[in-house]
Amino acid sequence: MSHPHPNEAGSPAQKPSQAAAVLRPLPSLIFASRWLQLPLYLGLIAAQAVYVWHFLLELWHLVEAVFGNKEALQALVTSIGYKSDVQITSLNETVIMLVVLALIDVVMISNLLIMVIVGGYETFVSRMGLDSHPDQPEWLSHVNASVLKVKLALSIIGISSIHLLKTFINAGSYELQVLMWQTIIHVVFLLSALAIALTDKLTSSAHRH
Repeated sequence: MSHPHPNEAGSPAQKPSQAAAVLRPLPSLIFASRWLQLPLYLGLIAAQAVYVWHFLLELWHLVEAVFGNKEALQALVTSIGYKSDVQITSLNETVIMLVVLALIDVVMISNLLIMVIVGGYETFVSRMGLDSHPDQPEWLSHVNASVLKVKLALSIIGISSIHLLKTFINAGSYELQVLMWQTIIHVVFLLSALAIALTDKLTSSAHRH
């Protein structure tokens, strides 16, 4: 008595893969709608380019100010919102610190953009096939919607911390109410990140059990 070969058509081994490969028209259309997100990620790439230009412009002004360019110095002072009782004629430690923090702020927002672009595309649109690529981000190997939310929350806290530090260094240019509200908002970001991380941990524990 002959037995059917496991690789023959209609065998149980092939049915799941065939069912997964062939979708009905309506589910196929709904699934294909994920590509509507592609212009959004391309737009974020354009925003990334704008941030790179802004970073290079601020850095160039800083280098020019080091060599005594008054116009570049004034552009820096205006961009960081620094106010002083005396006229600023050369770079001082406070101005340099505020400019460097502004540059760090741009870098952190750029990192956030990359995380959203790469992680969001990988999670919600299509696989990028970076498993064998030497430059694959370490966090991308285990990224999912929950991990992405936690990482985004932590990135926002980092950006908020830089903004708060800039405000404290330049506290004389702000009213007390502004300082208070920025601190409260930062604390709210911290509590929100803790709540997201705790929810993710509880959800993961429930799935394991």
